[in-house]
Amino acid sequence: MKAKWILSIISSVLVLTLVNPAFAADERELKDELIYDVLVDRYFNKKIDNDYEVNALDPASFNGGDFDGMASELLFVKEMGFTALSIGPVFSTATYDGKRVLDYTKFERHFGTKEEFEELVAEIHDQDMKVIVDVPTQQVSEEHVWVAENPDWFTENEDGSLALDTSNLEAQEALISTFTEFSETYEIDGFRLQNADQLDESFVSDFSDAIKDVRDSYILSDREMAEMPGVDAVVLPGVEETLRAAYKNFDQDLTGISSIMEESEDNLIQVDSLIGSRFTADIVEENGFPPTRWTLLLTQLLTMPGIPVVQYGSESAMNGTELPESHQILDLAVDKELVDHITDLTSLRNSSEALRTGELEILHDEDGWLVYKRSNDEETWIIAINNSSVTKNINLPAEVIGEGQEMRGLFESDIIRQEDNGEYRLTQDREIAEVFHVTEETKLNSAYIAVLAIMYVVFMLFLWVVWRKGKQRKADAAKQKANEKTV
Repeated sequence: MKAKWILSIISSVLVLTLVNPAFAADERELKDELIYDVLVDRYFNKKIDNDYEVNALDPASFNGGDFDGMASELLFVKEMGFTALSIGPVFSTATYDGKRVLDYTKFERHFGTKEEFEELVAEIHDQDMKVIVDVPTQQVSEEHVWVAENPDWFTENEDGSLALDTSNLEAQEALISTFTEFSETYEIDGFRLQNADQLDESFVSDFSDAIKDVRDSYILSDREMAEMPGVDAVVLPGVEETLRAAYKNFDQDLTGISSIMEESEDNLIQVDSLIGSRFTADIVEENGFPPTRWTLLLTQLLTMPGIPVVQYGSESAMNGTELPESHQILDLAVDKELVDHITDLTSLRNSSEALRTGELEILHDEDGWLVYKRSNDEETWIIAINNSSVTKNINLPAEVIGEGQEMRGLFESDIIRQEDNGEYRLTQDREIAEVFHVTEETKLNSAYIAVLAIMYVVFMLFLWVVWRKGKQRKADAAKQKANEKTV
């Protein structure tokens, strides 16, 4: 029943989408994307012949994920509704996460060959998704191929890794030349600069210009930071801390989210990141119930302004307080409860321009209950998230919802109609998130009912006539037999 209800809402939104062809897949803009963030080594291991000293029991070792494994299981991400796949670094590296780069011109042998990478990119594009690759420069291996001839390009980090000095003009030129050639060779849709807050601004600007001269690609940052010339989107400062603090348990203060939402448009928004702990760890520390907490938070993340980045394993409430514990192997056989919730929300977001880029209006923000509106000229949504421990009520005026409208709930199947006083009474149980689609109130169609009544009467008359004729035939047959006996 719930699936049919959700499908009917999505179908009505798609009617609006079909008259606006600007959202064709090959014309998606960054603001329209839903990004799924993963590491190749932790996705899926398909080939055994590239499992060099792999140890799936050691979280700090290579676990065996490869390009072929990712290509073979792309439907897992596609069917959840994501439009872009961020696959981390892919270059020759000393560590499973790709940060300790040895050579930017070679693929990591654990991941696969040049041909297998090309097949992966082609398969991602065939699935109507875009592919984003990380560019690590600040924790590369001390055995990087550039070190011997160009030691002045590097500085040493406390952990023994090396950082490329991106203010060095020769290092800048080498990086830009290498990745320009990489972009020319492979149809990559975007690059994410690791530790972008530590990079020289002139390098970032020149790198971006050079890459975009090859192809219209996204240039992203992996860090919470201020905007930087050449970077198309950064992680919104404070977004992770604010969202995690608000939803790690019930009865938390949600007021910070209102401020975050006012600033989140055109920024990357996320809860976890691949550089730290998982949100589930916060929930466990508070003795909370992860499925409920994740359900509320995902509703928030996928309906607020901004460009959502969802880390792999969020659909299974993956745990982990630090690296590499928080980089577990992806569970493709995960329970579908959260997967279905993500899919419902991404389906709405992908089909609704209002949920992606519409105006935001905060309607209520008090005592753990947040109600806000996303709208444009074509459609209106009301999102209500009750993160408190009690049932909440609010009257929404006609100025907000409109006259003669109804609010149709996506998850709880509620229908809220205008009352005699002109207001809409919203009641929401504890720890529930709901997304309401505002549409014209459906009324009983008297003409349709009259037609059904006439059809019913005609049908009953038809049955009566058939019965009468059958009865007459039986009487005639009996009379004929009686006459035959008399003769």
